Amino acid sequence: MAITDWPADDRPREKLLKRGAATLSDAELVAIFLRTGAMGKSAVDLARDMLREFGSLTALCGADQQSFCKIHGLGEAKFVQLQAVLEMVQRALGEKLKQGVALNSPQAVRDFLWLRLHNRPHEVFVVVFVDAQNRVLAVENLFTGTLTHTVYPREVVKRALFHNAAAVIFAHNHPLACVSRAGPMRC
Repeated sequence: MAITDWPADDRPREKLLKRGAATLSDAELVAIFLRTGAMGKSAVDLARDMLREFGSLTALCGADQQSFCKIHGLGEAKFVQLQAVLEMVQRALGEKLKQGVALNSPQAVRDFLWLRLHNRPHEVFVVVFVDAQNRVLAVENLFTGTLTHTVYPREVVKRALFHNAAAVIFAHNHPLACVSRAGPMRC
C-alpha cells in the first residue's frame, strides 16, 4: 500500500509536522530522507529493509558506498545525499561548539566523537582540547595508523600547551571493515 493511501496521522511527513521529529521511528525518519520507495515498496518499507540489512541507524549512517548501493532501490545519488547530510550535521555541531557549547556530559562527548570518527576508513588517535568549562578549543588527529602505532605523551603535552588547554579528551576509533546482515562486525 502506498503511503498516500495511509491515514494522514500515520504518514511520516505529516506525523513529523504535527508531533515533531522525535516521535518518528528510525524507519520513518529514513523514509523521509529517501522521499520515495522502490518498485513495489513504500519508502517506509525500503527504510525498514535498510535498517534490517545494516542492523542499526548507526551502521546505516556509517555504511560504505558499495554496501549502501547493494540494496535495491538505492544508488549513488542517495549515498551522496546521505554523506552530505552527515557532513552538515558535523559542521553544525562544530559551529555550536565554537559558540561555547560545552562537552559537559559523557553522552555529549560520545555524540561529538561519533560524529567526528564514525566514517573514518583508517584508525586515528584524536585529542580534543578543552578549556576549564569543557568548551572545545581544538580537535586534532595526532596519529593515523594501526594498533601497533605508538602515541607519544610528549606530543600530546606539546599540543595541549599550544592550545592552552585545561584538559584533554582522548579517542581512538576502530573502523568497521564490513557490515553484515546482523550488523557491524570486524572482518
